[in-house]
Amino acid sequence: MLALRLTRAARPAVQLRRLLVAAASAGTGFLLLSSLGYALAHPGTPGAAVPRLAWCVVPLAATVYLALAVARTDPGTRPRPGLSAVGLGPARLMAVSVLTTVLSCGLGSLLALLFFLQLRGDLAGTPIDGVAARFLATDRSLPLPAALTLLTPVPALAAAAVALALRPRDPRPPAGAPRAFGRFGAYGHSAPRETFGAYGRFGARPRTPAATRQGAARPPAAGATTAAVTEPEVNGAEVNGAEVLDADETGALGRRPSPAATPAGLPWGIAAVAAGLAVQAYSGGPAATPALTRLPAEAMAVLAGWVLTAAGLVLAAPGLTHLCGRLLQSSRPGVLRLLAGRVLMAEAPRIGRPLGVACAAASATYAMTVLYGGPVTSGGPLTVLGALVVTGCTVATLLTAAVEARQCRAETTAALLRLGAPPGTLRTAAALRAGALLALFGPLTLVIAHLTALASAP
Repeated sequence: MLALRLTRAARPAVQLRRLLVAAASAGTGFLLLSSLGYALAHPGTPGAAVPRLAWCVVPLAATVYLALAVARTDPGTRPRPGLSAVGLGPARLMAVSVLTTVLSCGLGSLLALLFFLQLRGDLAGTPIDGVAARFLATDRSLPLPAALTLLTPVPALAAAAVALALRPRDPRPPAGAPRAFGRFGAYGHSAPRETFGAYGRFGARPRTPAATRQGAARPPAAGATTAAVTEPEVNGAEVNGAEVLDADETGALGRRPSPAATPAGLPWGIAAVAAGLAVQAYSGGPAATPALTRLPAEAMAVLAGWVLTAAGLVLAAPGLTHLCGRLLQSSRPGVLRLLAGRVLMAEAPRIGRPLGVACAAASATYAMTVLYGGPVTSGGPLTVLGALVVTGCTVATLLTAAVEARQCRAETTAALLRLGAPPGTLRTAAALRAGALLALFGPLTLVIAHLTALASAP
């Protein structure tokens, strides 16, 4: 009931993202049901439907990734102070996120089943003939248990991914630091104790000018009010040399990684991209471009190279985003370049992977267009639907990751505005970040796509 209430009371933007998840789930479910209908329509060749079912893994993975991104940006299930007192701790909020994801994906799967039955003529009207009759199997009865079995993986995998990503995590000390105990039941690190005489040691305290001490000791004038000047609280930033502790997506307190720390996946990603291109080049592709549903052994090796290249792009994208932010700050940066670069470095793990997925999808689309001598839409209605699901999920995930990054730096933006930063400066810094990412990942996508098409050409 709580998940239903949060779903109904959500904002229009949140409802739109959930509807996108439902639409992606409906498209993926229809592709799965189409593979079942093709197997029913061709009982003499049962193995012919296996490649069609295997190709459904790509839109299934895109749908699950979109559902995970939407669950991470849901403001209704984000941990807040005081919710644990009413029984809404991190574990309960994670369960609400899982139930909301299951509801969205289940709604999409139900719509896919109803639309498939409508096209077959099982609900009302006459069945569709022509090209669609090959995967509808209108002359045979549809086994309902098999259809429900094929529709189950979409909500099940999405719920498992959300539960794994948003599971509660207990704060743990760094691995190399010694373990310290305080009061009974306390866990973590206590404050370092000063030795005898350390307080009065030379250089232990910053010196205060005499004029400042005299001004501080001077009593205020009659009728004047004193205002306490407080420094703005910046979530996850460094204030006076110390990094502020903040709560992550699961509500656990911990230290956010420093923006100067480069993501560890860049070397592995570059190696995976090089290995994937090498596999495609040395696999000895087929003499002619094969159909997507009838891939020989040589084409399977090329496909494995494609998968390895895509995985390398996803692994290397956070490191490349971090490098882009570091390059923006090089050579005597100003305020705009410094702000844009620091934000890119801090958000590299969050927006880097969706950028890598988008680059991999764009590279594969370009390579398939070059290999097959035309757009992907010429492969039939199911190919068009699969391409739309993958492309739509990729773009929606990238936009959702941008929304998540904006939500995470909302307190920092508010602090900058309180300090007097003009809003136009923040918008210009955002445009500078977008331009820098486009200047880096645009040519990279074209180069990888061109190399993939050359290596996979017969």
